Amino acid sequence: MLTITIKQGKEKRLLSGDILIYATMIERVDGRPNEKNKPGTTAVVQTSSRQFLARAAWNPLSEVRARVWSFKQDEPVDHALMKRRVRAAIEKRAASLRAAGPNDIVPLIRGDEDGLPGLLVDSWGGKAGYLICQFQSAAVDAWKVPIVQALLADFGCPNVYERSDELIRKSEGLPFFYRALAGAEPPEHVLVTEGRERYSMDLRNGFRYPKLMD
Repeated sequence: MLTITIKQGKEKRLLSGDILIYATMIERVDGRPNEKNKPGTTAVVQTSSRQFLARAAWNPLSEVRARVWSFKQDEPVDHALMKRRVRAAIEKRAASLRAAGPNDIVPLIRGDEDGLPGLLVDSWGGKAGYLICQFQSAAVDAWKVPIVQALLADFGCPNVYERSDELIRKSEGLPFFYRALAGAEPPEHVLVTEGRERYSMDLRNGFRYPKLMD
């Protein structure tokens, strides 16, 4: 496993709960060359005096060199962690999901807020509709398979679609995709409601067609 040593004094941001580690904060990175070069590799983060700070996802290709997964020394970064966090995010938004209409878009996972840095997931059409995912960091991209498995198991919608933001993915050194990760692709047009307004939207790329009148 990689070890990221933080410069003396720079650990204050992490101790205050900030999860982003920039190149200017890092004293050195120790580990095997293949781990140092691989976006999404899990690393132990320590102070200059070798005290544990966090476990984080390393990315040598990004301005943000690492994103913290956990500040707990006894919490491993594994499939179980991803599945727990997906489940917790879904449970947190259960009331919003129940209150949603059949054409509403409901935020399901919101990145840092849910301990899944860089992951955005929206639901359209509930369990009979589609989950639209954006993997905006190497951190979550490296754990895409267990994350999708957890979405399928805990939300129950069989259709999971990946919609990339090209600029964000490129800034992370990642390829960008528009593709089905499970089930079917969304159709070109679906009806979306926002309050009293209605739109036709292409969920695959987020494009909104002219507003529909009541």
